[in-house]
Amino acid sequence: MNDSRKLVIGAVFLLVGAIYLAKLFAIQVVNGNYKSAAESNIIKKIEEYPYRGLIYDRNGNLIVYNKPVYDLMVVPKEALKTDTAQFCKVFKITREEYSELLQKAKSYSYVKPSAFLKQLSAEDFAAVQDQLVDFPGFFITPRTVRSYPYPIMANALGYIAEIDKKGLERDTTKYYKRGDYVGRSGVESKYEPYLRGRRGVRLKTVNVRGIVKGDYKDGEYDTLSIPGKNLVSTVDLKLQQYGEHLLKGKSGTIVAIEPATGEILSIVSGPNYDPNILTGREFGKNFASLSTDSLKPLFNRPVMAVYPPGSMFKLVQALIGLQEGVIEPHSRFQCNRALIPCHGPHSNEDLKGAIKVSCNPYFYNTFRRIINQDVSSNTFTDSKIGLELWNQYLDRFGLGHPLAIDIPGEKGGNAPSPNYYDRVYGPGRWKFSTIYSLAIGQGELGVTPMQMANLASIIANRGHYYTPHMIKKIGDGGKLPEYEERKETGVAPEHFDVVVAAMQDVVDNGTGQYRAKLKDILVCGKTSTVQNPHGEDHSGFIAFAPRDNPQIAVAVYVENAGQGARAAAAIASLMIEKYLKGEIQRKNIEEYVLKGKFY
Repeated sequence: MNDSRKLVIGAVFLLVGAIYLAKLFAIQVVNGNYKSAAESNIIKKIEEYPYRGLIYDRNGNLIVYNKPVYDLMVVPKEALKTDTAQFCKVFKITREEYSELLQKAKSYSYVKPSAFLKQLSAEDFAAVQDQLVDFPGFFITPRTVRSYPYPIMANALGYIAEIDKKGLERDTTKYYKRGDYVGRSGVESKYEPYLRGRRGVRLKTVNVRGIVKGDYKDGEYDTLSIPGKNLVSTVDLKLQQYGEHLLKGKSGTIVAIEPATGEILSIVSGPNYDPNILTGREFGKNFASLSTDSLKPLFNRPVMAVYPPGSMFKLVQALIGLQEGVIEPHSRFQCNRALIPCHGPHSNEDLKGAIKVSCNPYFYNTFRRIINQDVSSNTFTDSKIGLELWNQYLDRFGLGHPLAIDIPGEKGGNAPSPNYYDRVYGPGRWKFSTIYSLAIGQGELGVTPMQMANLASIIANRGHYYTPHMIKKIGDGGKLPEYEERKETGVAPEHFDVVVAAMQDVVDNGTGQYRAKLKDILVCGKTSTVQNPHGEDHSGFIAFAPRDNPQIAVAVYVENAGQGARAAAAIASLMIEKYLKGEIQRKNIEEYVLKGKFY
């Protein structure tokens, strides 16, 4: 019994030994891959980052491209025998910096690669590439950063930066990894899924010194990176450059839109900055400097700044009044300045005349009729019902909420609702006499310049608009479908006739005639001198041209520049002239704007 048990145990040991011998024979003799590994070769996975999509203007001019940079990567476990002194000498860093960077890499992973030095320039890489073999555990990964041939439109285009912890946590696709770069603002952020492309992987055979011996199995298992899609923007490069030239040294904004499509032709925020300073290794320092600048160059005024619309809003009041039937084009109101202050010598104007001379009492009475239509015998209830109706119109005009343009961070402004006043004064404790300042675009009313440019487009189109947007083509396709949807205001087209005629009169014979009038082009506009509790009034102006078949609608705000007929009207008309004529013939108006002395 014991002998047979010994035989069985012995046989088992012999069988196991035979299996191990056979496996060793296969590894060492038959399988060439293991033989290669025995010769001190290892396989390393190298990620290949895709080229980010390029951005062009509407005429095919390149406005954003990629510039090659190089990240020095490290695998801490493999870097234990590095000659630290020599490394620091080659890469021009201190021992303290080396230790800090290596510790940071270790805290991420002891065995996985991470960036040690980021965004080395092509010149820096060329200077060190031949010495990399002396530093085991370190290798180079090519990357790209954005570059801009024209220093324009920084806020609208946005910037890219390394993804942070919160960004990784929000990434439901699990595409991004630590060290990846993503669009953090502007178009770069909105169109990130299209611009980023898809990374690839290459398997390389390298020896123990880190020298690449070749592709693993001739690249059989490699996956190629897929470049991001190029974007064609709606912006006209020459018009954009000119707008930024006009606004240089000023705080304010210019927005120009093609009314028939909603395509943004120009979007200027002042003060601006050169987008090239938020690329490369100096990104952190430059971003900190911009963030603390008292002039707030990172503040994207066209979509983030909220101003009272001022007299430009009288156009909306007129259209709502006409649609509601509380006024007619021939309706007249005495310029009773006991109701509300006014300006200029005029009285008993009809609607066209009231818009031309910007009569405050006229629109006080118009707004009162909109709000108080005797729907209820209770004055407070009647005002609440009227304000709810008024709010519905504003909503359809794209006011009081973001327009949902393709630039992140857009503000919605403020169209005060009954709930707003209930919170401020209490239910049943406010009425028309509490809120009458809304009649002339003041009080709690707030709009963005983008909304005012869109208002100019609505009037140019006689009642509808397309959501303003900056991108008209993604790759080989078109724009996003939400930017092709026509949106109606609910105001009949015929009601726009008197408003358009009045806007033409403002420019031909009214407050806009001195700086907004153009030879051979019928410009329709409206000035605003926007009250500013923090200093001088803001200068505001909206316009479109030509009157029939409009090609461009413009809104301009210049902060602390006084009357709308001065700075804003001059800048808007110059933008129209530049776009429609291609050159500026009124050099005196251009000189007036560039000097910036508007008083």
